[in-house]
Amino acid sequence: MTDAPQDPHSGTENGTPDATSNSAENSETREQTEARLNSASAAPQDAPPTAPYAPPASPTQPLDRDYAWTPAAPVDTKRSNRVGIVAALAVGALVGGVSGAGVAAWAVSSNQGNNSSSAVSNSAPQNITVNDTSSVNNITAVAAKAAPSVVTISVTSKTAAGTGSGVVLSKDGYVLTNTHVVTLDGAISNPAVQVTTSDGHLFSATVVGTDPIADLAVIKLKDPTGLTPAEFGDSSKLNVGETAIAIGAPLGLNNTVTDGIVSALNRSISIASSAAPSTGGDPSTPNSGSPFDFWQFDNGQGQGGSQSPSTTASATISLPVIQTDAAINPGNSGGALLNSDAKVIGINVAIASAGQTSASSQSGSIGVGFAIPANLAQRVANEIIKNGKATHGLLGASVQDVSATSTSTVVGANIKEITSGGAADKAGLKPGDIVTSFNGVPITSSTDLTAQVRFLAAGASTSLSYVRGGNTGTVDVTLGTLKQ
Repeated sequence: MTDAPQDPHSGTENGTPDATSNSAENSETREQTEARLNSASAAPQDAPPTAPYAPPASPTQPLDRDYAWTPAAPVDTKRSNRVGIVAALAVGALVGGVSGAGVAAWAVSSNQGNNSSSAVSNSAPQNITVNDTSSVNNITAVAAKAAPSVVTISVTSKTAAGTGSGVVLSKDGYVLTNTHVVTLDGAISNPAVQVTTSDGHLFSATVVGTDPIADLAVIKLKDPTGLTPAEFGDSSKLNVGETAIAIGAPLGLNNTVTDGIVSALNRSISIASSAAPSTGGDPSTPNSGSPFDFWQFDNGQGQGGSQSPSTTASATISLPVIQTDAAINPGNSGGALLNSDAKVIGINVAIASAGQTSASSQSGSIGVGFAIPANLAQRVANEIIKNGKATHGLLGASVQDVSATSTSTVVGANIKEITSGGAADKAGLKPGDIVTSFNGVPITSSTDLTAQVRFLAAGASTSLSYVRGGNTGTVDVTLGTLKQ
């Protein structure tokens, strides 16, 4: 595998939640919680969270409206929502093993009385409901503060429709989301985009730019009013076990709040690229293998039940991610993963499935979700707003997992070939070197190395540690520019 967009690296990574959340009730009073959050919002954005760990809870949110249920296209009667016991979970190595959590196809199977499929019509926003203000906890406070900064994004074309989530960047209408949300998993390049805010206002929007390498995109609302920009935290200062709260629109259900913890950091996943087709419009080649296609989106079961062909992914991308056990489902992509101070620490992007590829055996959240770190998301968003696109680093080396060799005694990324004049060559690296650390992050596979290289902008300088002939070494590397 090569360090180039035509053949990005892939690797195998086993991912399971590293811890589980504690459901004990927070002992903070409402006044203490509000005071701490107000204090946190005035602090510098790069300051580490200072609040004590807030145990997650499960507040009840009563329905404040009726749902309109309409028939959807028929599905296989064997389809089930049940999840079987899985001995091991392969992340990034199985087709369908990591699924985009963003484009919800509206059709969900039901186990209540029959196996037919129904569509949920989300005709009105469901605000964060607080019925008893004397017993709110930290999760409630974070949700109430951050919900106005998270929007629902509806994307349509001539033949397809889907929904995802987004995070408000500025009062003048810039919103951050995933590339696979605005391209419907790489199916279209000219979408019609509509945004619904948490208080029920509708805005049309246009795509400012997409970055398929990081699966991030920026859209801009037309004539926006009353927007509340999100506050971002420093994702490099996170700890495993910290509170993680997800807000988005899973299956089109606006303002859905789930909570858990940060299960792991510096995780890497390999997923299909969702770059829009270069020819424009809706393609005619169906996609049967995109790992983003969690709910068989290529069947086009939108509200109208139209057929939706999509392109076959021709490349994969490697993403550095935060792992969380906060429930993330299709429709959450592009939404916010928040800390206990209501600051964005990640942009929800994908979930791991039980390793199956057919719709009949897929599941929703199994407690293994992934978010793009806030520091990467902010960098890419700022570059897209400024230049219409973002840059990514290039190491200039072909690498593979050390498991492909029989002589290595350490884990890492084994360098197979060096591009003459590239960053690795200039740093003095040689074929056979095993990269064990990059930019201070441990490297255990070729996917890790690719993801961390792509995390940095073109021209960035950092350090790299390696093993050569049993001896360790560290070099400074100035990255090249990945051509897209």
